[in-house]
Amino acid sequence: MGYDIEKTDAEWRAELTPAEYAVLREAGTERAFVGEYTDTKTVGVYSCRACGNELFSSETKFESHCGWPSYFAPLAEDRVEYITDDSHGMHRVEVRCAKCGSHLGHVFEGEGYNTPTDQRYCINSISLKLRPAEA
Repeated sequence: MGYDIEKTDAEWRAELTPAEYAVLREAGTERAFVGEYTDTKTVGVYSCRACGNELFSSETKFESHCGWPSYFAPLAEDRVEYITDDSHGMHRVEVRCAKCGSHLGHVFEGEGYNTPTDQRYCINSISLKLRPAEA
């Protein structure tokens, strides 16, 4: 798929820290309960750390107690893309930034969370950058 923002591997490596690169460009996962935004309650918008595409709002963030920030919906469906992920002996749906193709996390359905969509976007903190709302 062609993305609005396309860079060489060397360009991504130069712009991202090794930990950011491992998650965003190699579909890694940060350790549970250590991410910068896991427990954040700050009001604002979460953007892709790699390209700045606005992805999630604090209004859809909820406490899932899974170890990663969770949202029940993206800002708009065209902000993310969905990829079937059958790795690690599981069937999951990977969530990527639609603007640059960076790995964000996975989306799960039907887990019993009391959210309007019955979905949990389980997103790596390191994939995001929070822009707090104006006070």
